[in-house]
Amino acid sequence: MRFEGILFDLDGTLVDSVEDMYMALNLTLSELAHPIVSHTLVREWVGNGIDMLVKRGLSGSHEVSEDLCESLAHTAIERFKVHYDELVGQYAGLYPHVETGLSAFATVPKAIVTNKNRAFTLKLLDKLNLTSHFDCIVCGDDTDKKPSPAPLLLAAERLGIPANKLIMVGDSKSDILAAQGAKIPVIALNYGYNQGFDLKEFNPQYLCDGFLDIIPIINQR
Repeated sequence: MRFEGILFDLDGTLVDSVEDMYMALNLTLSELAHPIVSHTLVREWVGNGIDMLVKRGLSGSHEVSEDLCESLAHTAIERFKVHYDELVGQYAGLYPHVETGLSAFATVPKAIVTNKNRAFTLKLLDKLNLTSHFDCIVCGDDTDKKPSPAPLLLAAERLGIPANKLIMVGDSKSDILAAQGAKIPVIALNYGYNQGFDLKEFNPQYLCDGFLDIIPIINQR
C-alpha cells in the first residue's frame, strides 16, 4: 500500500447531515424573524463551518452580505448551536457503503478532518457508531478551517505519519485545496456537498462517484 494513513472529511463524505442543519438553520431564522431558506440552498451552503452557514442564511445567499450586522450574526450563531445540539444525528445517515469501505481499512490509521465544531462532531460520530473507526479527530475549533492545510497537517502530526504518506478523502473544493496546500494526495467524491463546483476543475488526483471506488485507489502499491 502506498499510503500509511487516510484522512476523511465528515459531512458530505461519510455522512449526509444536511437535514439536521437545514432544520436548525430555519428554526434560527424563524426566531429572528428572517425568511426561511430552502433545503437546496442549505445543501449548497454547508462545508465551511457553522458560522459561515448561519451568515449565509441571514444573507439569503452564498455570498455573505457586507451589511450583515455582527451582533445579529453572533446571536444567530449561538441560537443555531442550541438547535443543532438538539438535532444533530437525528436525521443524518451514512452514505451508501461507508461502513463497508471503512471496515476494508480496519488496520490502517484513520483520522476525521472536519470544519464542524468538536462537540457536534463527537455527538454525530457517536450516534452513527463511527467513533471506533478513527484514531484521531481534528475539528473546526481545533485550528484553522479547511481550505487551510493546517487541520490536515495537525492530523498527520497526531497520527504520527508524514503528510506525504497520507491520502485525503473529501467531497468539496475546500478538501481539495487543503490537501494540495498540505501536499497530500486527494480523492474527491462527486456525491457530497460541492457547493455547485465541478470538482475536476480543482485537479484532484482522483475523482470518484461512489465510496467503494476509493478502495482500489488506496490499496494500490
